[in-house]
Amino acid sequence: MPRTAPAVDLAALTRSLAGEGRVREAAQQDAVDGVPAGAVVRPTTVGAVSRVLAHCTAQGLTVVPRGAGTALDWGAPPERADVVLELAALDRVLEHAAGDLIVSVQAGVPLRVLREQLAGAGQELVVDAPRQRLDGGSTVGGALATAVSGPRRLRRLALRDLVLGATVVLADGTVAASGGKVVKNVAGYDLAKLMTGSYGTLAVVVQAAFRLHPVPAARRFVVRTGPLAEVAAAAREVVASQLAPSAVELDRPAGSDTATVAVLLEGAADAVTERAARAAALVGGEVGAEPAWWSALPGGPVLAKATATLTGVARLLEAACAAEQRHGVGVAVRGSALGVLHAGITAPAPAAVAAAVTDLRRVAPAAGEGTVVVLRAPADVRAGLDAWGPVAGLDLMRAVKHRLDPGRTLAPGRFVGGI
Repeated sequence: MPRTAPAVDLAALTRSLAGEGRVREAAQQDAVDGVPAGAVVRPTTVGAVSRVLAHCTAQGLTVVPRGAGTALDWGAPPERADVVLELAALDRVLEHAAGDLIVSVQAGVPLRVLREQLAGAGQELVVDAPRQRLDGGSTVGGALATAVSGPRRLRRLALRDLVLGATVVLADGTVAASGGKVVKNVAGYDLAKLMTGSYGTLAVVVQAAFRLHPVPAARRFVVRTGPLAEVAAAAREVVASQLAPSAVELDRPAGSDTATVAVLLEGAADAVTERAARAAALVGGEVGAEPAWWSALPGGPVLAKATATLTGVARLLEAACAAEQRHGVGVAVRGSALGVLHAGITAPAPAAVAAAVTDLRRVAPAAGEGTVVVLRAPADVRAGLDAWGPVAGLDLMRAVKHRLDPGRTLAPGRFVGGI
């Protein structure tokens, strides 16, 4: 049962900051996925974050961390949002060890700002946040909290594989750290990976260290549009080839019987030109410009994240077509041929969305073959479906939540299983 919200004492919150930040009464635009907030606290130091969390836990106040707010409507709405903890003032690049290809940053650093700073050294953090979030100022902390995954995950792996260590603040104010600035550090409890994709429900990330990559000298795209089955087969073939593509993305617009595969090749100019020609021959496509839809989320009032095995991607595309015909919905599918995609769903009624999501989930009949999670949806749609769907290991996840946040201070109810 949701707890009754205690009154938020702005003066007491201000005192907890000890001059290191500011507090204001929350406005309508500070609501978290429709849940009104009581106050917004903007600390400027890690110590201030610690003191605010300790105060909130002692007073029984819930806390929802916020970066730029580009994904606050992802996941489930929190049970309460007494205090919004705004981390935008923790915005420093702490250290850039260019020779070691490592950077350490505070959680409030916008991804776009970090990219610009690293570019001066010819390096990058391969995070590939969706264009909509990048343009909205998405931060390092927000990217970790929502486990951002972009096109180049195929070759450079996911963000959780690039994070080397993190400093977090637990709900009781304890500052904890794990990992470090060295690639092979495996000692201790891996808080960094545990926080990735936790939607701010376990602890507040205040800084993190990442492995970097050199910016490629050249890049080429190979694009082919055709029938769904043929395009999916071509995508699988190029993923399994020796061409070492940086990304292989698929785009299937709502209502379409065709899809497009786009292959990204990166590296030295001469080698990329030669590999692009071979890729074009392999998939039956052409070397061309970056597609307009590249690294952008599909449109629609409902956004879902769908995962599948490499061979299951074709079934997912077919299921999207079948759901449209059966339920009168539109299902646009876009993402990696490796099996991490997003679906934008448009439907005439909430029940049609629930039916379409159920159909997509049937594509993965066995554990480990895929999931469909509804990231964003109107309230009337959420009421008629389980946004997270079947999840393995829920008991373990709840045990971790209890260990790190026994009082359920941090974004209670926002994650799977009401965590």
